[in-house]
Amino acid sequence: MIMTFDPLSLMLLGLSIVISFWAQGKVKWAYSKYSQMGVRSGITGSQIARRMMAEEGITDVEIEITPGEMTDHYDPGAKVVRLSEAVYHGNSIAALGIAAHEVGHVIQHAHGYAPMHVRSAIYPVSRFGSMLAFPLILAGIFISAVPWLLTVGIYLFAASVAFTVITLPVEFNASKRAMLALNDGRIMTQDELHGAKKVLDAAAMTYVAAATAAILQLVRLILIARMQN
Repeated sequence: MIMTFDPLSLMLLGLSIVISFWAQGKVKWAYSKYSQMGVRSGITGSQIARRMMAEEGITDVEIEITPGEMTDHYDPGAKVVRLSEAVYHGNSIAALGIAAHEVGHVIQHAHGYAPMHVRSAIYPVSRFGSMLAFPLILAGIFISAVPWLLTVGIYLFAASVAFTVITLPVEFNASKRAMLALNDGRIMTQDELHGAKKVLDAAAMTYVAAATAAILQLVRLILIARMQN
């Protein structure tokens, strides 16, 4: 009953949902708009990715095509940049911005960027915590005789919250590296750069929204725990 009808808890839950939907809508709008606008240079996403890595002297990272839309990512364990087909072959403003951003992560990895290594280090704990947190939290709420279940669940969820927070500087820094690489008159004009920044800023907001929603959820769980005591 506390979890379902407490007004403050419901307000925090509703706010986190609204923020998440807003961020997703923003990035989809930006991607939809700028994926239809080609760059005058005609350079594709895979070409800019290879060019950036060559300029950094990075030769041990592969570039592959991955299925889906907006599924682009860098896998540091496999040392592979996976680009969606529209980004790999595309020469749109969005394609170049996204490809350059993913190579920004490659450069972070190559240069030993500290927040990226911290994120990688806490990822196993975060993943473990995200799987077990809510079963323990629910058990702690409905089995009041065992209150420590709720406390352990909240601590595990806090680990996943920490992961979303440390992700923010990693993503912002990758976008900064991308924009520096794209700020070359032979690659994109100033108008095209403005569009690429719009795409990357919108994508960054999804991480901000995820971190905000996670923090709000954590606060909500702490309030529930206090009401249980």
